[in-house]
Amino acid sequence: MKKHDLVYLTEDASHDAAIEIINEEAFGPGRFARAAARIREQGPHDRSLSFICTDDGETIASVRMTPVNAGSVKGHLLGPLAVRPSHKNQGIGRELVRIAVEAARRKGSEAVILVGDPPYYQPLGFEKVRYGALEFPGPVDPGRVLVVPIAADVHARLEGVIAWRDGSAVPAVEIVAQPSAEGAAA
Repeated sequence: MKKHDLVYLTEDASHDAAIEIINEEAFGPGRFARAAARIREQGPHDRSLSFICTDDGETIASVRMTPVNAGSVKGHLLGPLAVRPSHKNQGIGRELVRIAVEAARRKGSEAVILVGDPPYYQPLGFEKVRYGALEFPGPVDPGRVLVVPIAADVHARLEGVIAWRDGSAVPAVEIVAQPSAEGAAA
């Protein structure tokens, strides 16, 4: 039995070609027609929350996180999650999900959402979203829409459209003008 030298790393641009090959192997050309792909087309994923796994230096798995608004929740859409066939059933995908969810929690995300297989994701902390609560830009099976709620009252606020959001936007800060020395003396 081959010993694996697994290393988990934050994704960077040098991993793009390998990730594309892994996703092609896992999902084929139909992956572009999925509703979650329609969201991902709206803007870039967050590389600081996206991770890969290497085995002896070769990229063999990846997970990406895309910033989204889901109703009034500012969260992240997890996926695609893919592992090379040669490395399936070794816990690599589960570890990538764990790392990504924890990173999102540390970054202040309110929730991690995905469209996926409940028997796989529920043991990883995902819960079903209320049937039909989120409107995707294409058809989805509502029974496969799952969430890890991080902030309070997430389930109540997951209502409405789910779409990409600019995750790099800095919240607006109100600037209060201070009276100048001249204005204060007048």
